[in-house]
Amino acid sequence: MKIESHLAHIGSEKEPVTGAISFPIYQATAFRHPKLGQSTGFDYARTKSPTRTVLEDAAAQLESGDAGFACSSGMAALTTIFAMFSQGDHLIVSLDLYGGTYRLLEQIMTRFGVTASYVDTNDIDGMSELLRPTTKAVLIETPTNPLMMITDLERVSAWAKSKGLLTIVDNTLLTPFFQRPIELGADIVVHSATKYLGGHNDVLAGLIVTKGEELSKQMAFLHNSLGAVLGPQDSWLLMRGMKTLALRMERHQLNATAIANYLMEHEAIEDVYYPALPHHPGHEVQNRQSSGNTGIFSFRLKDARYVEPILRHVQLIAFAESLGGVESLMTYPAVQTHADIPLEIRQKIGVDDRLLRFSVGIEHADDLIADLEQALAAAKREIEEA
Repeated sequence: MKIESHLAHIGSEKEPVTGAISFPIYQATAFRHPKLGQSTGFDYARTKSPTRTVLEDAAAQLESGDAGFACSSGMAALTTIFAMFSQGDHLIVSLDLYGGTYRLLEQIMTRFGVTASYVDTNDIDGMSELLRPTTKAVLIETPTNPLMMITDLERVSAWAKSKGLLTIVDNTLLTPFFQRPIELGADIVVHSATKYLGGHNDVLAGLIVTKGEELSKQMAFLHNSLGAVLGPQDSWLLMRGMKTLALRMERHQLNATAIANYLMEHEAIEDVYYPALPHHPGHEVQNRQSSGNTGIFSFRLKDARYVEPILRHVQLIAFAESLGGVESLMTYPAVQTHADIPLEIRQKIGVDDRLLRFSVGIEHADDLIADLEQALAAAKREIEEA
């Protein structure tokens, strides 16, 4: 069965008593035991709850994993994963990284003696140079946020396996509809499910999917022990959003491709970072390991003076953080999503004062282009009149 059908039927055949097509929200935190020593499979909602279980099983199936774990946010999911590591352990991490992940690693995990080194994860030699006896895992974003760098997952996963390392992949931007890292050799997949999986800017959630019995048992222990689990109402909202993931992702990529091509021709734009464009350095790898492209890209202006008036003048497009919803959002990474990354690192990788990130929604592409056009024109007028 194709993934579109799996998505549309999440939870639809899981309620045996009433046959409800939409799986119910089980608000209960405690569950009755039939008798001493027996359980219905549900004892306490932090450990396992019916609505969350349906979501977790669907996540595991979609990502070709063995177990899924729904968390209260994407950062909660990463924190649960990082709890696998001990004092003195070392991680190799994508150089172009979401600022929240960098903050978690550098300001929190370092307190517990877990350290990270940052590198272009396509550079096997560079990763080999960073390898230590205490290195435990490689954490990869692909595409990265915000510069859309692509990592060859099959190649890096094989290298990591040869060194006895885990491969952890943040699959937020492509989702299992377009990319399934476990099928390419990864051990763990993580999502900020707030983004494309939820898809409507109305639910905060994270997902973890693991491959392998022992790893799944370890993650189940951490998920229960740390307790950053997703509640039943948010689990239901996330399942509802995922049912339309296929339709939304197709529209996101169609719109993003059209708008990226428009911006490539605009006089105010220096470059556009989107893997669907033939000039993108990761274009070939992206086409090989993924079946489509995300709806987010970044673009660099020729003049930093355009940034403020563009963000002030966009109308259909909202100047807001986050990404992956049906509404289009524009973000200024240097002062928003990546502000916790030190200036010298941001400048080194290209997250500078001329870079804007655009999460393209499912509106009509012509309307979005018209909004960009009027905002760019208004910015130009203000600069010329200043």
